[in-house]
Formats: sequence, C-alpha cells, structure tokens
Amino acid sequence: MIKYSKNILSLALILLTTGVFAQSVNAPIDMADGLYQSGKIYVVVTVLTVIFIGIVIYLILLDRKISKLEKEIKNK
Repeated sequence: MIKYSKNILSLALILLTTGVFAQSVNAPIDMADGLYQSGKIYVVVTVLTVIFIGIVIYLILLDRKISKLEKEIKNK
C-alpha cells in the first residue's frame, strides 16, 4: 500500500512541475538569436562538438582499460 502511494505522489509531483516548464515555451531566446546573427553560434557548436567527442573518446579508452583489467583478474 505504501509503495503505491509513493508512486502516485511521484507522478503527481512530475505532472505539477511540467506545467512550470510549459509556461516558458513561447518565450523568445534572445541569446541564441544574438549568437546566430553575429555568427558566433558556429563557434559554440564547434566547441560543444569537440567537448562531446573528447568525452566519447575518453569513455571508449576507459572501457578498454577496464576490459583489460577484468581479463587480467579473470585469468589469475
């Protein structure tokens, strides 16, 4: 019984907070328009892309290292 009430409470809180975010949907985004007009949006997109690619490469290398360590532990 308590399990269901927690789920209902969580659902109610989620539904209440979505209304808060929905109020700002039609608001104009001045910063993005300014960056687009000055051409700096491409710099922002490039920097974000480089950061994302760096994180992906780091995770791939980390996964390889972890796999190697797991194999070493398993073979001992």
